[in-house]
Amino acid sequence: MESSRPLNVRRACFWIVIVALCVRLAVIPFLISDQLSPERDHWRFGYEVGRIGRSIVEGRGFGNPLFANTGPTAWLMPVYPYIVAGVFKLFGVYTKTSAVVLLSLNALTAALTCLPIFFLARESFGEYVALWSGWLWAFFPYSIYFPEDRIWATWLATLLLCILFLLILRFEKNPPGLRGWIGFGALWGVSALADPMVLAPLVPLGLWLCWRLHRKKHPWFVRNVLAAIVFAAIVSPWFVRNYRVFHHFIPFRDSIGLELYIGNNGETFWWFAPLAGPWHNEAQWREYAQGELAYMYNRRREAEAFIRSHPATFIELSVRRAVYLWTGYWSLDRRYLHEFPFDSPNIPFCTALTIFAIAGLWHAFRRAGAAVATPYLLVLLFFRWFTMSRTLTTGIAVPLIRSAWSWPPMQSLRY
Repeated sequence: MESSRPLNVRRACFWIVIVALCVRLAVIPFLISDQLSPERDHWRFGYEVGRIGRSIVEGRGFGNPLFANTGPTAWLMPVYPYIVAGVFKLFGVYTKTSAVVLLSLNALTAALTCLPIFFLARESFGEYVALWSGWLWAFFPYSIYFPEDRIWATWLATLLLCILFLLILRFEKNPPGLRGWIGFGALWGVSALADPMVLAPLVPLGLWLCWRLHRKKHPWFVRNVLAAIVFAAIVSPWFVRNYRVFHHFIPFRDSIGLELYIGNNGETFWWFAPLAGPWHNEAQWREYAQGELAYMYNRRREAEAFIRSHPATFIELSVRRAVYLWTGYWSLDRRYLHEFPFDSPNIPFCTALTIFAIAGLWHAFRRAGAAVATPYLLVLLFFRWFTMSRTLTTGIAVPLIRSAWSWPPMQSLRY
């Protein structure tokens, strides 16, 4: 139900962002101690990102992501490590000031994400849903805790994904000129260099946008090709750098082999097996120190061998991870819950989010039609299967969650 009073959009957005920022800044003093722990040479301060940032500042280039000078790396994308390196350059490597600055930047990034979420909801469902969507994100627990718990690129990627999704919705309604498409392709390129996971919904959303523009008889082919060319121009220097350094074609990151191995090595206690990688496994670390590319190749080979010899286990783990993505449930084993005590309250919370998102999607199809609801469906389906980050996906799902709460059957549950 839309309010009869006109909404002052600027004022509403200002206060949503200010409150969201203040809440996140208030959390920093309670979580900053993890970043300042000297254990393992300040390993918790950004983990691989912090190590690469330090390497850049010390003049050793984009490399050395772990515990020694192992040379260049393509483990991570360049945007966020260079941001960390810039902060280290100004405020010192692994200092308290650098930690405060980086966590504050995370807080600002997470708070600013309220804006594209607000305008996404306004674009699709109206100002009433937009207002509540913005406030929901401002107080969303994941977007408060995790940006202040870990110095990582996820929060920047969340903001960029939401902006890109908003642009797609606006392009569908009112296609811009050539400059707009050039900027669109450039933003996709920068987003990919921050976190390539942002690209997961690019193809389905791009096809949807082309189809919608074609149906409306708007020119679309040349403009999309132009955006693709600009995107390629933005990301190709990173590809060239990787080829010159490693003498192999590495389009984005070289860590796919390790990621595949971590999930497919016989360990099923948790969805993620850190002991299988070089962080906490001495044998793995020694092998990695001999060469990153060979190490990643060996992990991929071992993972593929495990999948071929244990197809039933692979299918079971894939299903379990899908359930975990949507519900937060992995195991109710006592030993597991003792090690991960927050999983118990997290299960009903994540399950409720999924239920509301699906209900909101159903409501969107019935109330607003396929033209409005389909892009949300595409993002939820394609992006959710490509990443384990609930924070990124929920940024898109928030308008659906709020839309579900305004659905008459849901309203009846409140009374």
